[in-house]
Amino acid sequence: MTWVPGPYPGVELAILEKDAATGGVTVLRRFHAGVTVPAHTHPAADEWVCVISGEWVEDGQTFGPGSILEAPRGVRHGPHHARTEVLSLTRFNGPLTVSP
Repeated sequence: MTWVPGPYPGVELAILEKDAATGGVTVLRRFHAGVTVPAHTHPAADEWVCVISGEWVEDGQTFGPGSILEAPRGVRHGPHHARTEVLSLTRFNGPLTVSP
């Protein structure tokens, strides 16, 4: 598996699948312990996340293995804080773009 830098420092991606027609991607994401991703939107895709391992904190709530999160296209979400190293399976149904 090849890990590439994500859109934020301390976040890495492994692309598992890419839909040529929609630009959608399924990725494994690895957040290094202590990383905080600022609040943002995905203007071109809905996002679905399943936490595989670790502890992710958002809006004062801790999400652990098996937690499912959703962020509709264009809806601001976050910040996300990785209390520990976090591995997630994430699906974007359009191009993976990020806007503050």
